[in-house]
Amino acid sequence: MSQAATHIWEKANQTYLMARLSEVRLILENFFARPEEPKVKNETSLPLPFSELSPGVQSSSALESLAAMFGLSSFERKILLMCAGIELDSRFRNLLAASGNQRYSLPTFSLALAAFEDAHWSALSPERPLRYWRLVDVMAGDTFTTIPLRIDERILHYLTGIACIDERLRSLTKPLPVTGALSRSQRALAEQVAKSWIPSDRSAWPVVQLCGSHRDNKRAIAAAACAMLGLNLRFMPAPDVTRVSTDLDLFARLWEREAALAPSALLLECEALESSDAPGGATVQWLVETLRCPLLVSARERRALVEHPQLSFDVPKLPGADQIEIWREALGPSASLLNGTLERLVSHFSLSGSDIRSAADLALEKGEFRPNAAAARAGSSPDSPVADAGAEITTELKIYADDLASRLWDACRAYARPCLEGLAQRIEPAATWDDLVLPERQKQLLREITVHVRQRSKVYERWGFALKGARGLGITGLFAGPSGTGKTMASEILANELKLDLYRIDLSQVVSKYIGETEKNLRRVFDAAENGAAILLFDEADALFGKRSEVKDSHDRYANVEVSYLLQRMEAYRGLAILTTNRREALDAAFLRRIRFVVEFPFPDAAQRADIWRRVFPLQTPTADLRIDHLARLNAAGGHIRNIALAAAFLAADAGEPVRMLHLLRAARSEFAKLERPLTDSDFTGWV
Repeated sequence: MSQAATHIWEKANQTYLMARLSEVRLILENFFARPEEPKVKNETSLPLPFSELSPGVQSSSALESLAAMFGLSSFERKILLMCAGIELDSRFRNLLAASGNQRYSLPTFSLALAAFEDAHWSALSPERPLRYWRLVDVMAGDTFTTIPLRIDERILHYLTGIACIDERLRSLTKPLPVTGALSRSQRALAEQVAKSWIPSDRSAWPVVQLCGSHRDNKRAIAAAACAMLGLNLRFMPAPDVTRVSTDLDLFARLWEREAALAPSALLLECEALESSDAPGGATVQWLVETLRCPLLVSARERRALVEHPQLSFDVPKLPGADQIEIWREALGPSASLLNGTLERLVSHFSLSGSDIRSAADLALEKGEFRPNAAAARAGSSPDSPVADAGAEITTELKIYADDLASRLWDACRAYARPCLEGLAQRIEPAATWDDLVLPERQKQLLREITVHVRQRSKVYERWGFALKGARGLGITGLFAGPSGTGKTMASEILANELKLDLYRIDLSQVVSKYIGETEKNLRRVFDAAENGAAILLFDEADALFGKRSEVKDSHDRYANVEVSYLLQRMEAYRGLAILTTNRREALDAAFLRRIRFVVEFPFPDAAQRADIWRRVFPLQTPTADLRIDHLARLNAAGGHIRNIALAAAFLAADAGEPVRMLHLLRAARSEFAKLERPLTDSDFTGWV
C-alpha cells in the first residue's frame, strides 16, 4: 500500500472505529439512565459503508477484519469495543464511574450481560474468541462475572491501525528480512516452498522443513519464499523454546494470533538439536506439532512429525557456478579484474550468499580502482606522454587486482572460519619450508599435497572426476614417524603455504564413552571444516583410527561403528585431513587404502641433525662458540633439539650471557632425563 493510500485508510479507520465506540457508549448511557430520563439518541452516524470511506483502498476496517478473522459475534464485538473505549475515550471511564454502581465501575462480563440485548453466556467460555485468542485479559477478582476486563495491548494497537508485534513475542523471535538477490538454484527452491503454501484449505498449512548444513542458505530461501507470499518472517532458535516451556501453550496461542493479525511465518532453527531426544527436543517437537500457521523448520536432517502434514526440501550448498554469480554481483566492476581468483575462492570456501556479500564488502573497503584517475595522472605530467597512460593503468590494475585477491582470500577465511569451540584448537602456523629438515623425497610429497589441494576444483569439477562419484575425493595425508621428527611442523607449513586455518582435533573432547556421541562430535568437526576450508590435524591418530577388533561384546560393536563412520567421512571429506602417528602399524588397514599420501618422517641422521641445529636459534638469539659438529652427535630428533635450545636460551638469559655449549649441556641432560634416557659423559665429549 502506498503512503497516500495508507494515510486514507488510517483516517477512514479512525472515523469508523470512533463511530462504533460511540454506538456502544450510547447503549451504556441508556443502560445507566434513570427510568424517567429520556433515551439518548446516537448523534454519530455513518451514512456510507467503510469501503466508500476509503475509496480505492483496503475495503475493510481493522475492527471488521478482526471480527471476521476470529469469528466474533455481535455481542463479543461490543465487549471488545467497551474495553477499547476505556483506553481510547475518557467518556467511557467517566460514564462507569458516574453510575454509582460498584459492580459496574469497570468493564466486566456482568455489565456486558446486563447492558447488551444480544448477550449470550457462551461468549464467556475459554473456547470462545475473546478468551481463547487473548483479545481481552481477565484481571484478578472475586467472582468470575465481576472480574474486570482489559483489552490486550496488541489488539488495541491493531484496532487503531498501528503495526507492531506483541511484546511477549518480540524478545523470543527476531525479524528475518530478505537480504540480497538469490542465486538461480535458490530462487527455484524458494518458489517451490511458496507453491507448497498455497493450499485450498488455509487451516492446513503444512510444516516446511529445510534440511541442510548451511543455516544462512536456508534463511535466505525461507525469507524469499515468505516475501513471495506477502508474509512477514521471524525466526527463533530452538533452544529458546525452553525459555517458554512453562507456558508453551500461551506462546503457541499468541504466535498463531500474531500470524493472523499481521500475516507472518515462523522459522524455527533446530540445528542445535540433533533429535527430539535431545534436551529440549520434546518441547520443540510439541510446538511444531501444535502450531497451525505458516511454520518452517530449519534442521540438518529431516525431523519426523506424527500429527502434522509436512514437506521437506533439501538445501544443498551453493553450487560453484551460483557462488561465482553472487561474487560477480557483489564485486561489481572489480570482478572482471580477478582472472581465476573467484574460481579459486569457490574451490576452497563454501560460503552462503550473505557471507559472500559481506566478504566482498570487507575486501572492497579501500575503494575500487578508477582507471580514469590513473589516465589523468599520467597525462598531466609534462615529461610523460599521454600514450603512457595505458601502461600506468595496466600496472595499477595489476597491483589493485593482486591486492584485492589477497584481501578477498583473507575475508573468506574470516567468514568461513569453522565453529569448533571445545572440539579443536586453532593453530596459528608460523613454520615455513626453511624450518623443515627432511629428505628431498618427503619434501616432494608435501609439495604434491599442496598441488592437490590447490587444483582440486579444476580436477574434480571442470575435468569431471566428481561426476564419477563422491567417494575417494578426500585429500588425506598420513604423517608417520617417531616423536619429534617434524610431523606437526609439516602440517603448519602446509597451512601456511595454502593460507588455510589449521585445527588440531582435541580427542579428549571428541571421543565419548556414551554410545553415539563420538560420531555426533565427529560429524560436527567434519561439517564445520568442510564449510570453512580448514585443515584438520588428527594428532596421535591411532587413538581414533585404530584397527577394528573382533566383536566379543557391545563395547566392541560400537567401537567398530565409530571406526566405520570415520571411514565414510574420510572418503567424503573434500578438505585436507592430516593424521599423525608414531605407530603406523596400529592403524586400521581400511584407512590406509583411503589415505592418498603417506609421508614417512625418519629419525634424522647426523647431517640432518646438524642442519636442524643451525636453524633452531632465531637470528635475534645471541650465541657464542657453538660447536655444531658436536651437537649433531647427540641422538635427538628435531622436537627434542628445539626443547634443548629453548631451555638453554632461558639458562643463558638468566645468567646474562649468550647461549653457549655449557647451557646446552645442562639443557640436554634435563631433556634426556625427562625421556628416561640418561646420557653418559662420553656423549658430551668436547662440548665444554
